Amino acid sequence: MKITIISVGKLKEKYLKQGIQEYLKRLSAYAKVDIIEVADEKAPENLSEADMEMVKRKEGERILAHISQDTYIITLEINGAMLTSEQLAQKMDELATYGKSKIAFIIGGSLGLSKEVQQRSDYALSFSKMTFPHQLMRLVLLEQVYRGFRINRGEPYHK
Repeated sequence: MKITIISVGKLKEKYLKQGIQEYLKRLSAYAKVDIIEVADEKAPENLSEADMEMVKRKEGERILAHISQDTYIITLEINGAMLTSEQLAQKMDELATYGKSKIAFIIGGSLGLSKEVQQRSDYALSFSKMTFPHQLMRLVLLEQVYRGFRINRGEPYHK
């Protein structure tokens, strides 16, 4: 399985980089995992609704440029489906079973995802109704993907 995580913005925090590197190393036994960072659009605090949509659209174009037609897209969205770790593992297993060997997880920028990216999405996933920094979500997502592989293989992993 080939997993790509496409995320808006550059990761700067050393502790997050270290955690991400650890999970990438662990995941290498199960799948090929790539992380693609697309540039975030500079946006001042007080944007109009139209300006916010423009920022999301520009970031969305950068995201979509990295997606091939045969890729199954899972977007991280606050209003997406909430799954347990076991249900995410089952979803990943079903995708592999039905020939979806290329999966991309999309993490939007601080304003979220464009309508175009949401429309291209095959599945919207939510980790919580709370808002998290998109940089932190990379680490949380990698941990859950790793946990999913361990669950699917019947391998022990802390609960």
